[in-house]
Amino acid sequence: MTAQPPVTALSRAIADPTPVGGLAARSPMAGLDRRSLGFVDVLAQSVGAVAPSAAAATCPVLVAGRAGSGTLLAFLLAGVLMALVAYAVNQFTRRMAATGSLYTFAARGLGVRAGFATSAAMIVGYGFVAMFALLGAAYYGLTLVAHAVPGVTGSRGLVLLLLVGFGAVCLLVLWRGIRLSTRVTLVIELLSIVGILVLIVVLLVRVPGSSFAEVALPRSVGIPELAAGTTVAVTAFVGFESAATLGVESRRPFATIPRTIRWTVIAAGLLYLLSAYTQLAGFEALGGDLVASDSPVNDLAARAGVEWIGLLLDAALACSFLACALASTTALARVLFSLGREGIAPRALGRTHRRFRTPHIALGLGVAVEVAVPAVLVLAGMGAWQAMGVVVVCAAAGYMTAYALVCVATPFFLRRIGELTVGPAVAAAVAAAGLVAALALDLGLEVSGDRGVAVLLLAGVAIMAFGLWALCRRRRPEALRRIGLYDEPTTGDVLGGAP
Repeated sequence: MTAQPPVTALSRAIADPTPVGGLAARSPMAGLDRRSLGFVDVLAQSVGAVAPSAAAATCPVLVAGRAGSGTLLAFLLAGVLMALVAYAVNQFTRRMAATGSLYTFAARGLGVRAGFATSAAMIVGYGFVAMFALLGAAYYGLTLVAHAVPGVTGSRGLVLLLLVGFGAVCLLVLWRGIRLSTRVTLVIELLSIVGILVLIVVLLVRVPGSSFAEVALPRSVGIPELAAGTTVAVTAFVGFESAATLGVESRRPFATIPRTIRWTVIAAGLLYLLSAYTQLAGFEALGGDLVASDSPVNDLAARAGVEWIGLLLDAALACSFLACALASTTALARVLFSLGREGIAPRALGRTHRRFRTPHIALGLGVAVEVAVPAVLVLAGMGAWQAMGVVVVCAAAGYMTAYALVCVATPFFLRRIGELTVGPAVAAAVAAAGLVAALALDLGLEVSGDRGVAVLLLAGVAIMAFGLWALCRRRRPEALRRIGLYDEPTTGDVLGGAP
């Protein structure tokens, strides 16, 4: 006779669980591929949105153009500021899983108006950075083609063709499922990071030694120049929080999302410091002017006698920008999906594909706009690089606004749930003040610069957002009251769950 296992309290609870009432049968975010993504998939989202290899290759020259010898200090200050923002954002990600991410957090801390404003800022941030990424992929794709066919460098038709082609690739990959898109994004970005690291190592070995103090320490740099450089450096980090848009789809959102956000900022900051130092030291040792270079890493590779690495890097950067477009469109579609579920945006945006469980209508709309706006800029006479400069200003403004609003919301949210402490309140206040100052400085510089059209685009988006707010207040007040929906436990999640 086989011995029966002893009956324990746990086995009795499993066999006859105590009923748990008050749970809904469906999550407000039902339809997405709920609880399907592991840490690697979530990490791929934030890494792809930041596109650290592309930023490491292109941002140092932009920062140096404003901060001069204070370039490394500007990157360090930007990293500290973004770490404070990440700390504030994680006060929410440890407590709720929300597809709307930042705007849901702002709504829970400051109310409906702040939530709506943050959603508009997020759409601007994710949408315009996706446009920037598609233009970047087209620019570096054209650079690669130009090695074989030199006469195509200024071809607008080829830029438009590449824009449409890369947009179609994004839509196809994202439509087929979140796990496919995150893994494609991660593979692309990891290969690109390896490419930039190989170039950095080769340059550090081949370039004659320079005094670290001469390269790293600021000389004759004023506070306004350093602040302007820090503002540009901040744009290299934006997108780190986009993992929060996968809170519903993550298996362990309260552990995975905060860890991803924290380490994305730290790893990206270290890579930027290393890349900026290499570029500054390389031009210092080999001669030339970093600020005057259109493609610093290619110029350094040629001067160091390893021009072939520059060619490989062009391919890596094109891939990195494509990964950024994938990740940014993923985040944008989920914000639109959340707004559709709440009834603020058209409800069709809140639908998901029956087979792939992706917000396919939101994806289609997002990709269409991401291709159309850059195409209009190119048709208006801008080159791909010039158009990138315009849309990145819009993206930075959207991100900084959203970050600032969430930072302001942090202490109010913590006080509301009875968990307010000094650390998060101080960190959020410092981050909010820094972001507001950086945004005001950046827009002030752009109004009088050669990218003033970016300010006009932002003004147009702000007018449309205000019009939508007025429409919702008049015709959809119940939708505004629902803003800030997040994933909640259902009867299927809890042992003994009952509606």
